[in-house]
This record gives sequence, structure tokens and C-alpha cells, in this order.
Amino acid sequence: MENLIKAHKRHLASDRTSCTSALANQFRLVLHSGAFILLHAVRAAAPRRSFWRTAQLDTLRLRLLKLGARVFEKATRITVILPAACPDKAIFARLAGAFAPAGP
Repeated sequence: MENLIKAHKRHLASDRTSCTSALANQFRLVLHSGAFILLHAVRAAAPRRSFWRTAQLDTLRLRLLKLGARVFEKATRITVILPAACPDKAIFARLAGAFAPAGP
């Protein structure tokens, strides 16, 4: 449990409460906690014997979430076009498929 708290502080910078308002700092902490839960869901959706299952939260954030891509939104689907030089294209597609709702 201590390691999870340490990862929450270090990798998501949730210990920075620089606003003078307590409400703003509390809201910032809620957003960081939501990001922490999202990253744990990404780790859980990764294949069992892959590097991504045990990767640190910072690695997941840098390689999967901080990604330059084109996003096209249509009425029934969202299309994400990754750069041609994206080294993690396969795992991104697999994780996106794991989070996508089942079709009709």
C-alpha cells in the first residue's frame, strides 16, 4: 500500500497543492485520484505476461497517454489515427479494444 501511495505522489504529482484555496487543492487531488484509477485500469487491461502489466505509472503516462494523435469523432464511433512512427501502436490498439464497449 505504501508503494501505491508513493506512486500516486511521485508519478502523478498529486502532492503539489499550490493554490491558496483549499477547495481548489481538494479538486486537484480528486482529479489526480481519477487519473490514478484510470492508469490502474489500463494496467489491468494489459496482457498478463506483458511489460505493460507491471510498468510504472509514469511509463504508462508517458508512452500511452501523452501521445500526439488525430481524433475524429462521428455519430457512432471515435477514430484515433496514431503517428506512423509510434512504437507502441499494437498495445494501444489492444487496450483500446479492451475498453471499447461491445458492438450490436
